[in-house]
Amino acid sequence: MNCEFLIYRSFPDGREGLLHEAAGLICEYESGAMEEVLAGGVHGRPGEGPAGRFYAWIHGLLELAGNYGFHGNLWHCYLTHLLVSHENSYSRGCEMRGEITGSINQAVSHDLALFQAFFKYDFHPLCRRLGVTEFNLIEHYEGNPLESRVYNARICARICELAGKLAESTTLDEIKGILTRFYGDYGVGKLGLHKSFRIAHSEKGVEIEPILNITHVKLDDLVGYELQKKKLIDNTEAFVQGRKANNCLLFGDAGTGKSSSIKAIANEYYEKGLRVIEVYKHQFQDLHQVISQIKGRNYKFIIFMDDLSFEDFEIEYKYLKAVIEGGLEKKPENVLIYATSNRRHLIRENYGDREEIRQDMHTGDTVQEKLSLVYRFGVTIYFGAPDKKQFQSIVEALAKRYGLTLPGEELLAEANRWELAHGGLSGRTAQQFIDYLAGRG
Repeated sequence: MNCEFLIYRSFPDGREGLLHEAAGLICEYESGAMEEVLAGGVHGRPGEGPAGRFYAWIHGLLELAGNYGFHGNLWHCYLTHLLVSHENSYSRGCEMRGEITGSINQAVSHDLALFQAFFKYDFHPLCRRLGVTEFNLIEHYEGNPLESRVYNARICARICELAGKLAESTTLDEIKGILTRFYGDYGVGKLGLHKSFRIAHSEKGVEIEPILNITHVKLDDLVGYELQKKKLIDNTEAFVQGRKANNCLLFGDAGTGKSSSIKAIANEYYEKGLRVIEVYKHQFQDLHQVISQIKGRNYKFIIFMDDLSFEDFEIEYKYLKAVIEGGLEKKPENVLIYATSNRRHLIRENYGDREEIRQDMHTGDTVQEKLSLVYRFGVTIYFGAPDKKQFQSIVEALAKRYGLTLPGEELLAEANRWELAHGGLSGRTAQQFIDYLAGRG
């Protein structure tokens, strides 16, 4: 079977290997070349000949199901996975503008005709000839959503559902329309299928790679801090809807839910095209390259910097200042900076910075240099440690959520003893206490 594509070529990490192996087996069977091999007596030897290759192919699909969490017809899921993960001029164009026109549609139709042939191919005669009886495993595979080490259950279900639609399609135009709408609704490639990312270095340079497991926390899970959450939601809503929005700094006491709020934002606005890229302090010099990779995509990106602070001898903040505001190149409209910090002013100041006599003659410039970074965040949100009453309210709310039946007075008495020995009053301490009670049984 022909496997020469015009647009859908060079899949990342050699993902097309199973496709080429299937094409080879089909071609050998259809052309009669397989009969010569089988006549040579290699038919039944494990791992050798066409039967061994076919079993290896089935093994590859089963491994794919374990890695990605696919279920149903694994061959169809695999073909669909290739289509939704391949970034090319057509898929990116559909992501940005929906259905596109031009000669590229002829090339895409050529490729989709090949995919359609693979979707419709009946493997059963080949299985009978080779004596392979286990093909039904990949036709009706019952997967476990907890298997996936690559996709979460929602993304996996979306791909499996799309595989069913593509397999049931009867015309090429129908397949093309379904796929085009998917690109427009959900995007393509790693940026379309994942919600959070980190920066990595490879032989190709700076790369954005998916974070495979992100805590599935929602804003409603965070007890209290309603005004803070509303301020964060309002800014994020404006951003994802294409209105003007600000870079945002969440600062305050440790364990008050600053980082959890950002994770919740990533979870709750994924369906609206929001993506979060986590960046560490030592990676700030890579920010320009990261932004160059995402500025033309049809997503909104939050560059997330957790626990941001600088000692007075650290200069990485200068890279950040240039990216946020002040460089020659304008920051793209689809990029914002969200940061959390225990410090309001981010950069440590010494008393010496404010003394009347010092080695630096321009003392005001020194102070302004250190304060200028925080001024680049248009929205600042303070998360303060709860008082005793608020802490107890958090404990009671979490206990109810977890179904704990400890009497109220006993619950609060134990909570008070716990916080005295485990870090004081904070939402994090309350959560740790509830986890302790839930684990105790």
